[in-house]
Formats: sequence, structure tokens, C-alpha cells
Amino acid sequence: ASARRNAPGLINVAYHPRLFHDGREGALETQVWGPLLAPDEMANPSLGYVLDRLRALPDYAGLFETAFAGRGASADTVGAALASFQRTLVSGDSRFDRYRYGGMSDALSAEERAGLAIFTGKGRCATCHLIGERDALLSDFAYHNTGIGWLRSQEGGAVEVELAPGVRARMSAAVVRSIGAAPRSDLGRFEITRDPRERWAYRTPMLREVAATAPYMHDGSLPTLEAVVEYYDRGGAGAPGQSPLIAPLQLSAAERAALVAFLRSLSGRLPKPESAHPGDRR
Repeated sequence: ASARRNAPGLINVAYHPRLFHDGREGALETQVWGPLLAPDEMANPSLGYVLDRLRALPDYAGLFETAFAGRGASADTVGAALASFQRTLVSGDSRFDRYRYGGMSDALSAEERAGLAIFTGKGRCATCHLIGERDALLSDFAYHNTGIGWLRSQEGGAVEVELAPGVRARMSAAVVRSIGAAPRSDLGRFEITRDPRERWAYRTPMLREVAATAPYMHDGSLPTLEAVVEYYDRGGAGAPGQSPLIAPLQLSAAERAALVAFLRSLSGRLPKPESAHPGDRR
């Protein structure tokens, strides 16, 4: 449990004005270098090391020069190449879109329509996950203290750990520290702005393809959509500075199930990425 945060989803990332859970980067071209150099991610020792490896790989021979008018692999061209690919990761034409914007009244089931009504009404989800008249990016792109960051910081807090693919167990923080690196503190947006009002605040994620992006929250502490809905239904963690937008919802079991069903309807059509290597296109 040495990584502080769950990997943010990349679906529709081109529409995010700021990147990472704390919004510390403003452009995909520069954001891409963060994971490449982070010691608990790809752990490359330096930018130059990455470029030297790319230049030495025969698979990339001539590709950067072809794509960038004779310019080889550099910090700028690697950033531009990765950013260009990420901008193709667009999801749309979900059953929700067909219902909301396409006039297809039968695109959602009765349970999913009930879930949409809860999402925009009693559940208060659309307060932060915005649905517009003509489109829905499903985020206000603001930063909110949901209580999860504070909860994770508590000494006796439990952590969801993946022991093997598909096998997860909930362990106390003390047990996690006894078998791995101690979790590092994480104060969210405060680490960027130093504004006390943004302690434990994280960016509102977009919800496209949310059914396929478990686990959830900035730290991956909630394993299922059902767990997320239950967390917000009980009003979060009651953390210091928790957003006043989060309060007990008093949803019934049927309403919670309907809300989850609606969230699953946000899966749409994704592009099929092609290999960038000309020899792979046959």
C-alpha cells in the first residue's frame, strides 16, 4: 500500500481543465511525465533516461520523425504523442445519452429511469456531477472534501487491499504498515494551493464508463458502486471540513439499487485504438 492514490480514469480526459486528483497539472502534454518519473509508478530515474531508451528501441525507429516533421523523441514530442493518444479515449452514445439527448424513451429501463431521477433529485449527485441541457460531462471540475481523505488519515482506518486479481481484503492500517511501506499522508488539493479550505479536497471525477473503473474514490478505498452509493447515503464520514453538500440521503434499498443501475447505463461506445506502428496495420 505504498501508492497514495488510485489511478484517475482516462476516459474523456481531454475535457478536464485540470489533471490529477489534486489538479496540479493543466495540460496532458506535461501531465504524462508525472507517472513516468514517479518512484511509486513507472520509476524512471530521469527524463533523459526515458528519452535515451525510446531512441534506442528499434520499434520506434523513424516514428517520431514521421509524426513530428523530422523531430525525434524529445520531452515535447513524447508529451505531444501521449497526449494526442489520450485525447482519442472518448466515450459517448451511452444509453443515458440516447434517452436524455436522443429522444429514445425506451433506452433506459424503468429502474434506470428511477435511478436518473434520484441522481438529479433526492440523491443530489447532479449537484457536482453536472447534467446539462445539451451534453453531460458529469463533473463540475471543482474540488470537494468528501470525507474519504480524512477517513484514510485516521490511525485505525481500514484499507481495501487487492491480494490477487479479483481477490480483495479489508485490513487495518496497522496491519498494512506491518507488511509494507507506511501510507504517506495525503491532504489533497491543499498540497497544491496551501489553502486550509481545500484540505482533503479532490477533483470531482467524470462518470463515463464508471461501471468499469473500480475501485472508487481518490484512494481506491471503495470497491464497488454499491459501496460508493452506501457511503454517500449515510452522509459520508462526518470529517472536519467535509463538504456541506454531503448529508444523509435516507435512500431505500430499492432506491440505492436504482441509482447503481443508472450509473451502469453511463457506459457508451469507445474507440478501438490502432497500433501506431505502420507495420501493424494490415
